[in-house]
Amino acid sequence: MYRKATENDFEFIYALFMHPTINPHLLYENMSEQDFKPIFEDLLNKEILYVFEIEEKPVGMFKLIRHTYRSAHVAYLGSFAIHPNYIGNGFGTKMLKVIIAFAKDIGIKRLELSAGVRNEKAILLYEKCGFEKEGVLRNLTYFESEKMFIDEVMMSYIIE
Repeated sequence: MYRKATENDFEFIYALFMHPTINPHLLYENMSEQDFKPIFEDLLNKEILYVFEIEEKPVGMFKLIRHTYRSAHVAYLGSFAIHPNYIGNGFGTKMLKVIIAFAKDIGIKRLELSAGVRNEKAILLYEKCGFEKEGVLRNLTYFESEKMFIDEVMMSYIIE
C-alpha cells in the first residue's frame, strides 16, 4: 500500500505539493517544476519520500524522517497529503494506520508531526487516529507569498 517514491512519481508528487488546496499546509512555496526538481531529487536521495497507493494507483504521499542517536526511536511524519480526488473516502485514516504499522515494523516508538493551527481537518484526522497534541510552536512556518508566520500544533503518536 506504500512504497518509496521514484523518479516516475515526479508529476504526481509535484501536483500534490503545488495543489492550491494542499500547498498552504505543506513545506514548500508554489514553484515551477524546474525549481521543484532539485528538491524532489534530494527527497529521493534521502529515501524519505513515500507514495501511498490503492490498487497500484497513487492516492497520497508522506515523508518519514527518522531521528538519530538517542532519538533513533523517533520519526517525523511530514508532507502527509491525499490527492483531492480521494479526500473524504477514508484514505487519510487508512494511510495513517499503514504509516503507524510501518513505523512500528522499523522500530519507531514515537511518531511526531506538526500541523498548522488553521489546518483543523488534518488535526481532527490525526486525533482520530491516536495522535495527541503536545503544544503549539509559535511562528514556526513563514509564508513568503503572504508575508506572514503561522503557528503549528506539535502532535505525537506513541507506539506501544
